[in-house]
Amino acid sequence: MGHPLDHSDAHHRPPSNGVIKVLPPDSDPSLPPPLPKQLPTSSAPPALGRVLARPFSDVRSFYSFRGELGRGQFGVTYLVTHKETKQDFACKSIATRKLIDQDDVEDVRREVQIMHHLTGHPHIVELKEVYEDRHYVNLIMELCAGGELFDRIIAKGHYSECTAASLCRQIVTVVHNCHSMGVMHRDLKPENFLFLSADENSPLKATDFGLSVFFKPGDVFKDLVGSAYYVAPEVLRRRYGPEAAVWSAGVILYILLSGVPPFWAENDQGIFDAVLRGHIDFSSDPWPSISSGAKDLIRKLLHSDPKERLSAIEALNHPWMKEDGEASDKPLDIAVLTRMKQFRAMNKLKKVALKVIAENLSEEEIVGLKEMFKSMDTDNSGTITFEELKAGLPKLGTKLSESEVRQLMEAADVDGNGSIDYIEFITAAMHMNRVEREDHLFKAFEYFDKDKSGYITMEELETALKKYNMGDETTIKEIIAEVDTDNDGRINYDEVVAMMRKGNQELTTTSRQK
Repeated sequence: MGHPLDHSDAHHRPPSNGVIKVLPPDSDPSLPPPLPKQLPTSSAPPALGRVLARPFSDVRSFYSFRGELGRGQFGVTYLVTHKETKQDFACKSIATRKLIDQDDVEDVRREVQIMHHLTGHPHIVELKEVYEDRHYVNLIMELCAGGELFDRIIAKGHYSECTAASLCRQIVTVVHNCHSMGVMHRDLKPENFLFLSADENSPLKATDFGLSVFFKPGDVFKDLVGSAYYVAPEVLRRRYGPEAAVWSAGVILYILLSGVPPFWAENDQGIFDAVLRGHIDFSSDPWPSISSGAKDLIRKLLHSDPKERLSAIEALNHPWMKEDGEASDKPLDIAVLTRMKQFRAMNKLKKVALKVIAENLSEEEIVGLKEMFKSMDTDNSGTITFEELKAGLPKLGTKLSESEVRQLMEAADVDGNGSIDYIEFITAAMHMNRVEREDHLFKAFEYFDKDKSGYITMEELETALKKYNMGDETTIKEIIAEVDTDNDGRINYDEVVAMMRKGNQELTTTSRQK
């Protein structure tokens, strides 16, 4: 009999020896076929992809394909190199011919939407770009060269309590972040956590959001999805919510400490029966020598009643899980709140420029924030009032004083009309990596540079800001003093780019260190 964690459905797994076979660019016959160098010219509108519903784009114009990293149900993940920067990435190529029905198409579209929505979290694989051509949807993602958590467990047998606590903390942080952003992963397992590098202390990154869904507080799900060892009892009963992910994290913790799953049998039905019985074995080795704190946390994560189970934030504050044995008094800021606080500190030119960028984002980039907006806009008026914001933020998992909510409200309310409209919410809550793209920055600059002179004059700045009740003389002087680095009394494109990018790297670095 094989190891109880052996599995035949390896999903995006690198070769077991950890070596990636690197081939000459684009030479592997198994790679997706290149597009013709020149598509026939026609006056007809460009063909749209059936998944992203936008014009076809050729990933090979920008990336060289170098070898295979792993395979899944719908596609293959490749090692690719950006032709200009020479930086390596992973490219998940999903064959559109395998997307048989509309549900399959929706699943891939939702995976793209959710990865855009969760961007910027230190323990979630970053989605960089998406291309769709006639045959494939190509997701360019951060390359995690350290392999799967699954493989390290197999190699090690099991981890020390200290290392297991550190890994589990990263996993539960992902669960907390997903839930605060209105996302359920629905397939948490060691195969779907990758190490960023081969380093012993490398951070973990969650990947494979193919089964993930958006949810609102109170939503009940009935579809049976996930992987047998990690599935919660309420999923088997087909009535579940986000608490099911905490159960999966508890199963992973049990495996980290012992090397075997808590619920095991010869086949899936046997595993499901064991999950429903819920008996946890703490008598076999190595459990007698494992601390009572670790076992207490596992019992609370694997409570059969989801209402009695610890939440992700409660698990992070459990004495065994606390970093260095001490919990921070500072509550974890949810991602959207962190972004809104960053937005609050920006100058008014940057706020209006971000609004222009928000108006030009693609649907898949903002659909997650759109869902959050809709969940807060309880009267469906198209705007969020102070009362709705005050009631909505706690549902996302954060506690704020009334004065803090009012500060966020005033910051996000760019036009000063007393409520936050949809675009204002997207503007304040989108991740700052959106401003890095050259086309976004140029659109923002063009918005201000009405006469296309290549400069934003004081008059153009005043006209643009007055639209949002910001165009007073003091504000304009402050902006010019901050942004006009060559002191010629006007703002050029490079100065706008410098202003838009200033601070974003520091903010990203700070959030990654937290």
